[in-house]
Amino acid sequence: MNFIRILSILSLLVMVSFGSAAQTANLSQEQIQRFKNMSPQQRQMLANQLGIDLSSLEQMGQSGLSGMNRDNGLNTQQQIYPRGTQFDEFGNPLTPEEQRAREEQEKEEEDELKPYGYELFANAPSTFTPTSNIPVPANYIVGPGDQLLVQLYGKENQEYQLEVSRDGSVVVPKLGPITVAGKSFSELKSYMADVIKRQIIGVEVSVTMGELRTMRVFVMGEAYKPGAYNVSSLSTITHALFVSGGVTEIASLRNIQLKRAGELVQTLDLYDLLNNGDASKDALLQPGDVVFIPAVNKTVTVDGLVRRPAIYELKHEESLSQVIELAGGKLPRGYAGAVSVKRYQAGVQVQLTVDLSSEDIKVQAGDEIEIAQVVPRIANSVSLIGAVARPGNYQWYEGQRVSSLLGDTRKSLLETADLNYLLILREQNENGDLNVLQTDLTLLGEDPQADLLLKPNDKILVFSRIESEAISDIRLDDLAFTNEQLKENEKEKWEKRIEEKLFWKQLGLEESPAQSSSFDDEEIQLLASQTLIELTEEEKEKILELKDTTYYSRKRMLTPVIAKLREQAKLGEPLQLVEVVGEVKVPGVYPLPQNATVLKLMKAAGGLTESSYGLKSEITRTIINDKGVAEVTHLNFSPADVLANDQDDNIALKSKDRVNIFTIPSWQEDLRVTVKGEVEFPGEYTIRRGETLSDLLERVGGLTNYSEPAAAIFTRESLKERERENLVRLAEELRKQIASESLRRQTGAGAVVSYDQAKNLLRDLTKVEPVGRLVIDLQAVINGQKTSDVTLEDGDALYIPGKTQSVNVIGEVYVPTSHLYTAGLDYEQYILRSGGFKELAADDKTYIIHADGSVSVPGRDSGFWFSSGTQETGIKPGDTIVVPFNSDYVDNMTLWTNATQIIYQLAVSIAAISSL
Repeated sequence: MNFIRILSILSLLVMVSFGSAAQTANLSQEQIQRFKNMSPQQRQMLANQLGIDLSSLEQMGQSGLSGMNRDNGLNTQQQIYPRGTQFDEFGNPLTPEEQRAREEQEKEEEDELKPYGYELFANAPSTFTPTSNIPVPANYIVGPGDQLLVQLYGKENQEYQLEVSRDGSVVVPKLGPITVAGKSFSELKSYMADVIKRQIIGVEVSVTMGELRTMRVFVMGEAYKPGAYNVSSLSTITHALFVSGGVTEIASLRNIQLKRAGELVQTLDLYDLLNNGDASKDALLQPGDVVFIPAVNKTVTVDGLVRRPAIYELKHEESLSQVIELAGGKLPRGYAGAVSVKRYQAGVQVQLTVDLSSEDIKVQAGDEIEIAQVVPRIANSVSLIGAVARPGNYQWYEGQRVSSLLGDTRKSLLETADLNYLLILREQNENGDLNVLQTDLTLLGEDPQADLLLKPNDKILVFSRIESEAISDIRLDDLAFTNEQLKENEKEKWEKRIEEKLFWKQLGLEESPAQSSSFDDEEIQLLASQTLIELTEEEKEKILELKDTTYYSRKRMLTPVIAKLREQAKLGEPLQLVEVVGEVKVPGVYPLPQNATVLKLMKAAGGLTESSYGLKSEITRTIINDKGVAEVTHLNFSPADVLANDQDDNIALKSKDRVNIFTIPSWQEDLRVTVKGEVEFPGEYTIRRGETLSDLLERVGGLTNYSEPAAAIFTRESLKERERENLVRLAEELRKQIASESLRRQTGAGAVVSYDQAKNLLRDLTKVEPVGRLVIDLQAVINGQKTSDVTLEDGDALYIPGKTQSVNVIGEVYVPTSHLYTAGLDYEQYILRSGGFKELAADDKTYIIHADGSVSVPGRDSGFWFSSGTQETGIKPGDTIVVPFNSDYVDNMTLWTNATQIIYQLAVSIAAISSL
């Protein structure tokens, strides 16, 4: 709507201006500006509506903007469009493609050092005409074209507007011509007052300047657009530079010359204006003046930690310190003790290093100066890291201890902080080698030795007592809120997750290690540093990933510490790491602190678990005997006595010790099995090691009267995993055969299996879910036959189906379906009831999957999965007759039969389980 209103107003104004002699004088500056702000599409729409050429409108806009009358305070000026604007040098708007190309070029040049001061002429306005209503300086030289405002008061009251003629005079009524050209404004005022007062008695005279003249000057040399320009008579050297579009990239900014009648009258150094705001040398121009811009001569490059890195022009023989001052001086973190100066001498580049605190040198053309950063280390400080309320650097002072740094731990630590394990990392030499100290915050008030003395640059690590991020999100306190508060807490959690995602993205990762399930080689090597031995490729895949750990967990925070300790180990300085395994809360590798003991390591590992054996554990230690041979020894101790402060059992630890906290004998985690179907009490049962299937049947109350023991299905997780491996291997072999044989049609043999059918079989084989079925004789188990009984394992499942009266026929028959069981019928008669064999059926390879999972082939021994090897081919209720595909129709596809049989047999088992 706003555009339509503007369009209507401009349309009316344009029609009036084109139909009258007023032209652009009738357009206000605001109206013209609206036209200028239109997009090219909007301008074209306006031109089409008026039925005129677009260039006419644009000329109207240009002339209206540049041809304002003197009441607006501007003179008509020639327009130049400098670099960096939305126009080219001819005033034509840039196309979107040109604009994008310019932006891309500017982006590429952002990191490059640029000559200092040249940006003054980039993105400049299109005109630089000075306003004419500013006070005229006293030294302004009056010339032809200037207007004088002469006011008489006293005996006579008259006001005259006089223009200086070409001969340099003004004609005053009743007095005649008075020559004024060449006089300064201050001289002009007193001179005309004297002349008029002498000829007219009793009047006072006031002389001021009216409209000033325009004059032509020349801007030559390395101007962006050299040539002659009409400028205001108040213009200076800098105005001339701006109206010519600035300077080229090789122009000198420190030796701009003003020449008048062939003589050098002024030299302008733009650095004085840019750095000090000194415009005293920016002289007023006179008609015919030449502003000459020579090419730059000597330059130096200043980079690094200075306020204005750039390429600077040399004027005289500046010193290094003076050039750095030109660049704004060094930043506080810049190091003046070793300033790098690269200099070209005799055709080669040499390196100079200058300490500005004690010496200074003269710079030369082409020098490359760089100020590096001071060592980013905070002196006299200690760092607090980890599960603390206010992490960061703190001031160190003599006598500072852990307690004085932390104060009240309820206020200084997070609620998840582990008070029993705190590490201090202390640098022991200039190489940054670490010395590790350990203490227990709960002992600070009891044991003065636990309140360790701090030294400069110490790093204090506070760990979380919760390793798993999933556990850290579950707190009872979170439930003690209203519904509104719970919703607000949930919102805060999501905001935190988003912040974490942005944090990891800034580090170059798409997601945090806590969310990512894969690591690159570098990360795996970092994790490998937490073990005492080198890892193989297979072992790398089994490394515990960081994805489930909290930010302040031991595994996450100790990773760089362990890597550093491994790196600093060498001959004579053994590896300062120990390992704890077994029944501790956080087993793994830990730094070996000063005065390390078993108790300290147990605290480092988060304490003992419920299943830890308190009477005996073991330390495995490698020692070097007198012959220089490594020997392995074992030391026993009682964890319970260690916790009771028995110093005899609290053995001092050494490099690479491995502490094994034993499990209570016969301590087992929950072993569970599942029973479904026709039993009295189906469900999940916890079992003890060595419990059998017969024991389980007794616990479930036995079978119901509707059960079919012969059709029982018993599955085991370990068998399921083995089946999955077999399926993967078979699928890979089948894939190779499909690729090598590429199934083709045969003539005279009927329809054959297509390549698509083979791919479908391969897809089915890779998607089929293994069952892990173990063929059992449940009836024999019920009857008490010990040889048929099965020892149970964790994850076992028993499915007891109900009685069935059906026989299934599947495979290459015309109507695969289920039939009512009829005593005395053999498998061929059931196949006839399903329509008989199809053309591609392997009728001589038909087999039967019995309800108990065993497989038999009429007339031969069975060789298939779950086969019982029996010759029994009599059909019973719940049996499945399978008519396989004739693999002779497939070229050399020897695995085809095996693949289809596996799918059939697994499908039968899955169908039986799913029906319960």
